[in-house]
Amino acid sequence: MSRPQVPRLDRKPLIALVERANRALQSDMVRRAHADGHTEVKMAHNSVFGFLHSDGARAADMAARAGITRQSMGEVIRDMVALDLLEMRSDPNDGRAKVVTYSEHGLDVAGDGFGYLGELERRFADEFGEDEYAVARDVLDRLIGVLDRFATEEGSGEDQASSSAGGSVG
Repeated sequence: MSRPQVPRLDRKPLIALVERANRALQSDMVRRAHADGHTEVKMAHNSVFGFLHSDGARAADMAARAGITRQSMGEVIRDMVALDLLEMRSDPNDGRAKVVTYSEHGLDVAGDGFGYLGELERRFADEFGEDEYAVARDVLDRLIGVLDRFATEEGSGEDQASSSAGGSVG
């Protein structure tokens, strides 16, 4: 009995390219943080730095934006609080919830990181040309929108199918 074969694409799958680019960018950010003297920064911290606004945010909201579980985000936040990168305070709108904010030290680290991101963006534009780099950014942004739309369409199709299947009994 032969095993079924996994179909092969004639080129590297887009998901593999995007994942590799993501890992390379995240590794580069940590490398640069260490070079800037912020040796406490870890790869996992990127999930916070990428989704924490300067005015603070709830851990659950950051987890949803980062696409990770609340438990995983909570673990990263606790680590960053212990490293004096973040602080937690009560949410003024909901006494049961906490808002995560940068500590003074965390603001310095994040500021250096965002400064480097600006430098990196300029270097990419120099490397690929302003127009080609703008197209790459635009295509990635549009790709996210298309995938979000596909997910919504597929989700609403399932809702319609289940509601019509159960709606005409009787």
